[in-house]
Amino acid sequence: MTRKIIQRNTATSGQLPDDIHPVLRRVYAARAIDSIDELDYSLDTLLPPSLLGGMDKAVALLQAAIIERQRILVVGDFDADGATSCALSLRALRALGAADVHYLVPNRFEYGYGLTPEIVAVAAGQEPDLIMTVDNGISSIEGVAAAREQGIRVLITDHHLPGEQLPAADAMVNPNLPGDAFPSKNLAGVGVAFYVMLALRAQLRAIGWFATRGLPEPNLGLYLDLVALGTVADVVPLDRNNRTLVHQGIRRIQAGRCVPGIQALLEIAGRGLQRVVAADMGFAVGPRLNAAGRLDDMSVGIECLLSDDPGAARDMATRLDNMNRDRKHIESDMQSRALDVIAALELKDDELPLGLCLFDPDWHQGVIGILAARIKERFHRPVIAFARSGEGELKGSARSVTGLHIRDALDAVAVRHPGLIDKFGGHAMAAGLSLAEANYPAFAVAFNEEVARHLSVDDLTGIIYSDGELTAQELSLDTAQLLRDASPWGQGFPSPLFDGEFRVVSQRVVGEKHLKMTLQPADGNNQIDGIAFNTTALPAGCQQVHMAYRLDANEYRGIVSPQLIIEHIDAH
Repeated sequence: MTRKIIQRNTATSGQLPDDIHPVLRRVYAARAIDSIDELDYSLDTLLPPSLLGGMDKAVALLQAAIIERQRILVVGDFDADGATSCALSLRALRALGAADVHYLVPNRFEYGYGLTPEIVAVAAGQEPDLIMTVDNGISSIEGVAAAREQGIRVLITDHHLPGEQLPAADAMVNPNLPGDAFPSKNLAGVGVAFYVMLALRAQLRAIGWFATRGLPEPNLGLYLDLVALGTVADVVPLDRNNRTLVHQGIRRIQAGRCVPGIQALLEIAGRGLQRVVAADMGFAVGPRLNAAGRLDDMSVGIECLLSDDPGAARDMATRLDNMNRDRKHIESDMQSRALDVIAALELKDDELPLGLCLFDPDWHQGVIGILAARIKERFHRPVIAFARSGEGELKGSARSVTGLHIRDALDAVAVRHPGLIDKFGGHAMAAGLSLAEANYPAFAVAFNEEVARHLSVDDLTGIIYSDGELTAQELSLDTAQLLRDASPWGQGFPSPLFDGEFRVVSQRVVGEKHLKMTLQPADGNNQIDGIAFNTTALPAGCQQVHMAYRLDANEYRGIVSPQLIIEHIDAH
């Protein structure tokens, strides 16, 4: 796949204070930050819960359930966002005075995603008065109907894009509902759950609930560690509101004020609390938590986040770490087989389908999302990976590239080819679907045709956006720490990436598949370490490279030094 480096527009507006470091000034300018106010991540800058539509009805349901000691059942999702949403809701509801609150998370292999009629049947066995969904439910039309037929009220809290028809729930909170006035449409499921709890606390305070019952009013800020983890792990865009949520959560984790489960997962990943940044939630904690939902049962992950016993949390974190190791092995095998299939086609990159569908009868359905993401990164085109989910049924996980809204593309295929897709849902860049295995060949053709309506071969160049060059003097530990401390960086607010020319002083392979180098910037005599993951060697005789890289502070055996995390190499 062709990749090219394009420098962002880093011209500063002059609105930022002069005391901001020049490197940070141009990084912020490239992300449309032109006011110091936009970098204020204090809690009082958060958007108010009252702006979310349906909040009054949601709070009324929960208030009645708490006061009347009704049984509340939280139904979650089997990913990190769903797990954190579930753990936060249970912790908060119990702290707010709920006497009878439990959770249920569907096993992906038995029940699939969301509040299905099948999972409602399981839920009914617990005799709940109220079902509260977190990170799911907005497409659960049949499931909500089944619950209400049994006299169970349903509160949906979700952030996924709704379809044309909405479920007949008793209340719904979702910033992406039609006409919703909430300015931040990028809340993760855990963000929506947090906002519901904020509004509920305010209402309980207003009616004197805490005073009359002699209950301490809970500090919901204690749960921002869970909000930060779920928000980053779900890869939602970090607009200002989400950056505030993540910033506040990370500060609490750094101070050691986090649930034992998060601390245990960080420790087992070799991350010290004081040096934790947002990226650690996405690359260290999130995958280990997700492994439970991908390979087994997410209840292990939820229990890890609910535990207040450090020893028990550590034991569960170890189980999650082992699951993640298994997941990596499965994923690696599936990726190799997928690349073999593509190679067997004997097609060049520009001859591959614009919309690429892949299926293997032996693939594990819990890992197809990661597989689709990896193949998308390699070939820079929309990819859907399929696995069998039952007799004659396939489940697909889709990942897209800039220029194609993947959920809308699936919707268009469904409209043009009625009956081809059984179910679908998702976001602009990621979605899921199910269809009959017999329909797979026709779907692959229809999907490629739909992608071709929006993208051309010229659109499939992988673009690397750079924040420009760093001088030899700027390639320092001070600059690395500066950039690290300026986080949170993430989706929609990307971490600083630079490019430049370097001389290769030395190179060696570490960990069997990573390239470790000593480099010298073109404009200086100093040397700096660099590492390119999943890259094993440069061409023979290569002494000069042009690279795109991130400047990071690397800690090894107690020594902190600057290091380049290399994203792309052009060898001369």
